[in-house]
Amino acid sequence: MNNELFQQAKVAAIALDYNRALDLYNRCLQDTEYPLQPGEAGLVYHQIGNCLVKLKSYYEAIEAYISADADEAYDAVGAVNCNLGMAYAALRDWSSAVKHFEVAVADENYSTPYKAYTGMGNALLKQGKSAEAGVAFREAALDEANPDPTKALLNLGVCFMALNRPADAVASYESALQFDMPQDTRNKMYASLGQAYTATGQMEEAVDAFEKAISDRTYFLSDSASVDYQRAIAFVAQGNAESTQAIPGLADTSGLDMLDGSMIDNQDTYVVAGEADEDYYFADQYAKRGIPNEERFFNSSDEEIEQWSRGMVKLERKRRSVGLKVLLVIILLVLVVLGAGLVLFTQGYGWPTQEAVVEQVFANPGEASQYANGVTEESIDSFNAIIPEKATVSIDGVNKSMSASTAYVTATLPEGGQVTYEVSLVRDFLGWKVSDISLYFASQN
Repeated sequence: MNNELFQQAKVAAIALDYNRALDLYNRCLQDTEYPLQPGEAGLVYHQIGNCLVKLKSYYEAIEAYISADADEAYDAVGAVNCNLGMAYAALRDWSSAVKHFEVAVADENYSTPYKAYTGMGNALLKQGKSAEAGVAFREAALDEANPDPTKALLNLGVCFMALNRPADAVASYESALQFDMPQDTRNKMYASLGQAYTATGQMEEAVDAFEKAISDRTYFLSDSASVDYQRAIAFVAQGNAESTQAIPGLADTSGLDMLDGSMIDNQDTYVVAGEADEDYYFADQYAKRGIPNEERFFNSSDEEIEQWSRGMVKLERKRRSVGLKVLLVIILLVLVVLGAGLVLFTQGYGWPTQEAVVEQVFANPGEASQYANGVTEESIDSFNAIIPEKATVSIDGVNKSMSASTAYVTATLPEGGQVTYEVSLVRDFLGWKVSDISLYFASQN
């Protein structure tokens, strides 16, 4: 092999000039003056695959890695298959990714199996196989070559939460906190620990963990974590350090005000005409006194008639005032209804609701009419690929705004695993339509 060209290619790759590196590596393959020795073809194809991955040409990268793996004299089977798994994962071909990660960890000469175990765990989680993913992350955490087991332990906790084993998730997160880690990772760890504590009913510990996550004011809790934080604060404020039972993932109620039990009736009180103004001679008042109305009227003095006339004018004014009040009340009610509707509209409410739209999409993900304008058939097909069939769907929370909303969804698989999604929605007149669906991991957000 032409070592000079190979070294130039490596330098170009280090300088992030991947197109030049590819050109030089291909020249190494084609250089007849310096024929390749056993194992050198695998080495060059391996580097070509790495450059193609950096350029996001994943299909071509897969072909390069397969060519590298075909060189039996090249002894980097584990590294090549780990990279193959990463390339397939980038294409969302999770089953192929897992297959190559398994080949990688089976290579006894592979010095960094934690990389393959980590990739395997992520791919298995994408398939909803939380238990198998947990096994992979555990192996990644236990690998002595792993310089940073905290991420594996964090993801292991995610798996335990998906398996409804929050106590084990607590143990995983607490173990991870014994290691040194970047502050951003530590913040995420404490936020995840807070959610695990909430799920186990340890509310005081949950509040402490959430407050540590946000103490340096650089990290912001996710929507689901914020709901758990408020729930834990409410329990502690009521004098309950612990919940009497573990709390599963509940619907997001953080946007609802609770009634405090004090209900005030603001009904207006009106004075009935004729009862408060005894000085005026209304017809019913004469009748009450046993005096015939007409007789009393014609026998009245000029002063009494004048008083009666003033009373009739006042009564008519009151009647008109009542009618005007009724009209004003009706107008006010209409304005209140319109104003409330406008406020609800700006706050993200609509019909059909985000929850109803999300449930319809997960029940029939291929129905194009449920998606917003601009969502391609190719995107709809990709959504189909990540939505499991016959899963029980629950809405964990909805982040609402006037024109866009984000729903967090948990799909419980028939075999018992769970997959969490982030669903983006856009306003469609009064209702909503889906614009994007992606897998969501609380520990990474």
